[in-house]
Amino acid sequence: MGVSPVLFESKSTRDFFQVGSMSRRAPWLVLFALLLLFTAACTNKKVSNPLANVGSKQPDKVLFDRAMDAMKHNRFDVARMTLQTLINTYPDSEYIARAKLAVADSWYAEGGTAALTQAEIEYKDFETFFPNMPEAAEAQLKIANIHYQQMEKPDRDFTHAMRAEDEYRQLIQQYPDSKLLPEAKQRLMEVQEVLAQREFMVGRFYYLRPSYPAAIARLQSVVDKYPLFSGADEALYLLGQSYESEITLLRASRMAEANKAQAIQTFTKNAAAAYDKILTRYPVMERAEDAKKRLQALHQPVPKATQAAVAQNQKEEESRRSVGMFGHLMGNFTRHPNVAEATKVGQPTLVDPKPLSATEVVQAASSAITGRAAAGDNKVGAEIIKGLTPSEPTPRSDSPAPAANDGTGDTAPAANGATGTGAGRDTSGAAPADTTGPAPPPAPAADANNGIPELKPNVADDGSGNGAQPTPPPPQINEIQSGTQAAQPGTGSPVDNGAEAQPGGTQPAAASTTDSSAPKSADSSSSAKQKDDDTSSSSKKRKKHKLIPF
Repeated sequence: MGVSPVLFESKSTRDFFQVGSMSRRAPWLVLFALLLLFTAACTNKKVSNPLANVGSKQPDKVLFDRAMDAMKHNRFDVARMTLQTLINTYPDSEYIARAKLAVADSWYAEGGTAALTQAEIEYKDFETFFPNMPEAAEAQLKIANIHYQQMEKPDRDFTHAMRAEDEYRQLIQQYPDSKLLPEAKQRLMEVQEVLAQREFMVGRFYYLRPSYPAAIARLQSVVDKYPLFSGADEALYLLGQSYESEITLLRASRMAEANKAQAIQTFTKNAAAAYDKILTRYPVMERAEDAKKRLQALHQPVPKATQAAVAQNQKEEESRRSVGMFGHLMGNFTRHPNVAEATKVGQPTLVDPKPLSATEVVQAASSAITGRAAAGDNKVGAEIIKGLTPSEPTPRSDSPAPAANDGTGDTAPAANGATGTGAGRDTSGAAPADTTGPAPPPAPAADANNGIPELKPNVADDGSGNGAQPTPPPPQINEIQSGTQAAQPGTGSPVDNGAEAQPGGTQPAAASTTDSSAPKSADSSSSAKQKDDDTSSSSKKRKKHKLIPF
């Protein structure tokens, strides 16, 4: 039986196709195996990564990524809850610092007064726990930006402007190597522009009032504290005008011509100093020509600005942006101040100079009017008290008393009968002294007290020469007087020492001294007895009313 050629052909064809398909699948199988090996190797590498990179599957990283995704979709509450879970569950995680910073960022991104306040607290905590991390400078910058965003116009509350100035200064001084330093300096100059504008408006108000001492104090503080202020030339010009107004008031006053001339000279010098600073520091600004004219009117020399000062002021003016009429119109409907006129070059003021007060201005004006010296040239007068020399010892209270003086100008007689002209002096051949006129004061006697009399009680002398005796103390009620004896034991009656007379009709001395005190002792004994009776009766009453417990 023969084989059909058709069947044979179909079988061979089928085998051919099977062998061809297997040869085509082999490369794909090899490629798929290599891909599986590469994927397994990469997966094992990610799992064993201790740094927990983007592809890590560690639980703390999962929580952190979930919180970041919630923040991208503005779900700030969910993000904060997830981050707080990470902080509480994994306190030793490497994501703790980033989680704390992310919590503060969530409050910062949410906005609003309450949220910004909470964000400031969180940023402060981050700086406290991680002061050496690079993100600490970022946290400090965001604290300053919080107050910068809430800063109001110059004629309104300036609390946030002052806080923003302090925070930016802290960032510049605490992190001098941070990459955020240029941004912080620029923001600080914008804040200082607003504060300077406020001080200038107050000074201009006092100038128009007119209250020139207060205006001088405010305007001088502006130019000293904020030299990059866009209206510094105007502030200096008003400062010079204030001094010139003081000169006008002095010329119309009825003051002494000498004092008036000296005060006018002082005020003229101060006004010229203000105009000079306009020409030397701000030569390209608008008030330069007016300052030059005022110096010529005051007959003062006109200074010339240096090339460096002109170039510096030119750069400052070119960096300022002008606001058109539409910008001024729209500024009336915004809360945030316009900081376009703040300069973009220069260095902001980091340390405030000593502010000038209106009281100091008035004191300086009074000194100029009265002709007194400056504060550094004050002289103090001293009075030398004569009578004690440095070589003499300090007087003591127990030193001997000086010679007695009766108050008539004559000293006490000496032991040799002299009349006070000196002991041992021979006055037999001398002419009699004139007694009609007042006697000259006697020379003080030299003693150990250096002329200081001894302190004595104010009682009259009894003439015995021993001085006054001290006054005896008053008799006491319970005290046994001198000259009396207590009752004899067993008799109950006192013994009277002065009752019996002595032979010869005389009485003892004790009786004479105790006669006057007998009534007092009797009264004292009777009063004491009465007190004893009262005490015994009161004790009896208390015994009668005593409560007996059951």
